[in-house]
Amino acid sequence: MAQYFITRPVFAWVLAIVVMLFGAFSMARLPIEQYPDIAPTRVDVVATYPGASAEVTENSVTSVVEDAMTGLDGLLFMNATSSATGRATISLTFDDSVDRDMAQIQVQNRVARVEAALPEVVRQRGVVVRRTGDSSLLVGALVSRDGRYTSVELGDLAAQLVEDSVQRVEGVGGIDVFTPGYAMRVWLDPVRMAEFQITAQEVTSAIAEQNSTVSVGSLGGQPVVPGQQLTVPLSAQTQMTGVDQFAQILLRVEADGSEVVLSDVAKVEIGQESYGSTSFMNGQNSAGFSVTLATGANAVETARRVRDLLSSIEPALPDGVEVAYPYDTSPFIEQSIGTVYKTLIEAVILVFMVILIFLQSWRATIIPVIAIPVVLLGTFGVLLTLGYSINTLTMFAMVLAIGLLVDDAIVVVENVERVMAEEHIGPVEATRKSMTEISSALVGIVMVLSAVFLPMAFMSGSTGVIYRQFSVTIITAMILSLGVALILTPAMCAVLLRPHKPGGGNMFSRLFNRNFDRLTRGYGKVTWGVMRVPFLVLMVLLGISGGAFRMFQELPSSFVPQEDQGVLMIILNLAEGSTSAQTQAISNEVQDWLLEDNSEAVDSVMTALGFAFGGNAGQNRALLYVKLKPFDARPGISAAMIQAEGQKRFAGHRAGNIIFMQPPAIQGLGSGSGISYYMIDQAGNGQSALEAAAQEIARQAEATGQITGFRGHEPSQRPALKLEIDQRKARAMGLTVSEVNNMLSVIFSGREVNDFQLGAELRPVVVQGAAEWRMQPGDIEMWHARNRSGEMVPFSSFINQVWTENSPSLNRFGGTRAISINASPTPGVSTGEAMETIERLVAELPGGYGVGWIGLSYQEKEAGNQAPMLFALSALVVFLCLAALYESWSVPFSVLLAAPVGILGALVAAWWFGQSNDVYFKVGLLTTIGLASRNAILIVEFAESLRAGGMALRDAAMKAATLRLRPILMTSFAFALGVLPLAIATGAGSAAQHAIGIGVLGGMIFTTVIAIFMVPALYVLVMRMTRRA
Repeated sequence: MAQYFITRPVFAWVLAIVVMLFGAFSMARLPIEQYPDIAPTRVDVVATYPGASAEVTENSVTSVVEDAMTGLDGLLFMNATSSATGRATISLTFDDSVDRDMAQIQVQNRVARVEAALPEVVRQRGVVVRRTGDSSLLVGALVSRDGRYTSVELGDLAAQLVEDSVQRVEGVGGIDVFTPGYAMRVWLDPVRMAEFQITAQEVTSAIAEQNSTVSVGSLGGQPVVPGQQLTVPLSAQTQMTGVDQFAQILLRVEADGSEVVLSDVAKVEIGQESYGSTSFMNGQNSAGFSVTLATGANAVETARRVRDLLSSIEPALPDGVEVAYPYDTSPFIEQSIGTVYKTLIEAVILVFMVILIFLQSWRATIIPVIAIPVVLLGTFGVLLTLGYSINTLTMFAMVLAIGLLVDDAIVVVENVERVMAEEHIGPVEATRKSMTEISSALVGIVMVLSAVFLPMAFMSGSTGVIYRQFSVTIITAMILSLGVALILTPAMCAVLLRPHKPGGGNMFSRLFNRNFDRLTRGYGKVTWGVMRVPFLVLMVLLGISGGAFRMFQELPSSFVPQEDQGVLMIILNLAEGSTSAQTQAISNEVQDWLLEDNSEAVDSVMTALGFAFGGNAGQNRALLYVKLKPFDARPGISAAMIQAEGQKRFAGHRAGNIIFMQPPAIQGLGSGSGISYYMIDQAGNGQSALEAAAQEIARQAEATGQITGFRGHEPSQRPALKLEIDQRKARAMGLTVSEVNNMLSVIFSGREVNDFQLGAELRPVVVQGAAEWRMQPGDIEMWHARNRSGEMVPFSSFINQVWTENSPSLNRFGGTRAISINASPTPGVSTGEAMETIERLVAELPGGYGVGWIGLSYQEKEAGNQAPMLFALSALVVFLCLAALYESWSVPFSVLLAAPVGILGALVAAWWFGQSNDVYFKVGLLTTIGLASRNAILIVEFAESLRAGGMALRDAAMKAATLRLRPILMTSFAFALGVLPLAIATGAGSAAQHAIGIGVLGGMIFTTVIAIFMVPALYVLVMRMTRRA
């Protein structure tokens, strides 16, 4: 192929230009995101049972739905939460073999089968099946800057203008509004109800009957009688629109014509839909809302669509109300991608400088540099064809590829230059001879580098998605670089290069070449000495391998590094029984500390009272979203620093747990940073024993100094008043248990009866007992029911009150009782170390408890399990490629034996700079193996050709090593400087860049400084041991 294009440079350029045009077109069309679709498919089933306790919700709703999900295809795990507000959430996580739409359809079909078995009120409110993730994409808020509008008024605006509109945006998984809107509230007065002999059930029935819209039809509708001349639509009762209309709802009309209307027994007013939650922004009234990302959606595009929608809504807002974004991770994503672009440009410049220094000719330098845009743009074209995106992973792979893709072109140019200088022939002849000598080496290098990354493409799960991004990108770049080296580079060499003149070059060139020749001679002497003691080299290699193995085991593990995304989340979980006022006071304390003591770093704080992750809402809970200032406005202050300082400042707070956390490293995998797991009651010890065990684990784990910030392990039992219905007495009075339960639910929980028209919107009508008549246990005696004789009897005549305990929420994992727990490793401790500590402590507990990892922790566990197979497969595929290339089983050993040196270098660099053994580092290790093999191939390939010409084994190895030293050093320095920007990156996304850059740079240094002395000796040793000498 090369020989053909040497005489057809125009044809070669045409092919290169076509590739670049296709790539440029593709690059403009590629979507941009932080990560590809990594999170496994998660489908939530959400149902509400108003007034039900957590136990009743679990038994009546959660367990029914869970049982129906048995046997779903590709189900990884299932977890569920039943709350004391009557909300049941069953989350099902599927592996990547299941199509996302099919997963939702499967769940929807199973829910439809058991829907009839659910309580009637649950069916009426609807069972929602949605595909969503754990974490918030962004949190927005309608803020009253001048204080003219209350939170309720803002909440109603959010309900009118924001909620439904945002829910329809492509890519949105769900939206939760923190501040409720308006509702028609009917507050029942038990004294007046007893006086007029009206029950709660009669009130709800009257409202349902009289506040409804009826379709009547028309006069003169088809079919008509002959001669009909009139067609008139008929209207009858319509939905009510105001308080006065509701106040006049008829409850009873007596025989004498007197009436009992709703206002006789209740207070009717426009109030809040619910009173359990509200939100504030920097202390100002606001209506916050959290938007979650649908599984598989593009975070950047979805956030942009939501912001565009809200921008279009903003002109319709009243004066003094504006949209704010107290939590939004999409700017970080855009900044991190921009940082990688900058790193890519820096890498190109540094590689260019290395090539120029070594080749000392603009003509020679431009040839390998031309390969960069051709290969990179061509790779973008392939990514678009395969449905990939521009993301952190593909861009990291591009940066790694910068140093790799110029290797082939550098080898070609350097060898042509050497042939011209040594044999004093023209560029065309030198190019022809050079390509004959090195074409097989080029193919071998590309085969090995591609083989190293090939097994990554076949890994499963979320880890496999990450690996595939690197694998496809780098292999594509390698294959394209080989094409450039065999087509364009020879054609350019024949046209651009000029024969060397004796004594030519400037002073720098002569000085550089003189010193490099001296370096080569010194290298040759050392290498010759090392080749004389090959068995000693082998012993050193075994020691290096043992050290690398030990360091790999000792290096702390994690999944991906935690990035400073410019936002923090704070969870307030106060003692059970704490009121909203108490929770707000503590949240104000935290807010003041953030805005006053950390004003140089904190931009805003939004408080959502009554909310918590996992659906565990309550008066004692709150979420705070903290937006930090841009990176350049807070130099030296990171999110992790504020998190650690805040955790220390509020540790052991008198009011309860205050937990600082960062967003999850990957959108959709967990609700926050740290570790996440379920502690499972495998032996059925009961809720109390499970909670005690979880508290003991938290105590022991915190005592190790490795883990802090436990949340979810707190005792959930709280005092509760159980109302026991005496069925015999109730039935003797003509009352059924269901009637009594319905009345209790209306009075103490509130019942959404139907809707009314408020302006252009429909708002709920809620009936509930007045607050002053449901504050004390004795208030139950004030409420009445009607017996079979038509008399009003107090509830106390057939209901007994018993003090007991219940839980605000109950959790299950895989259908078994469990507790959902999150925690954070202390600074300097990896998530892998924290997970090992938890597993060890749980295993030491008596009584049969287990651990079920979820979110990022689950993925980290899976990544660790796949790592040995990945490395083994990569080594095997490289070995087989080399064996096929050289038609030898022994030559591959002499190439692969250089890999432990590079691996040790990567491990030493990671240990020195405090890096973890995460997914990025594993990619770096594989890259190091490929680079070490590449350098060895350059020596072994040339030595084999010299031996084929009759040269002795040791002489062939020696000559190959010295002649190949220049291209080895040139390509090694080019690669090392190409990844240097990754290793020293700052700003958005720098943690991930360090994770991959530092290890690869360390491996390259060890490979270049140490392995090049060992490869010739190992080659001689292997050949002698296999008797090929």
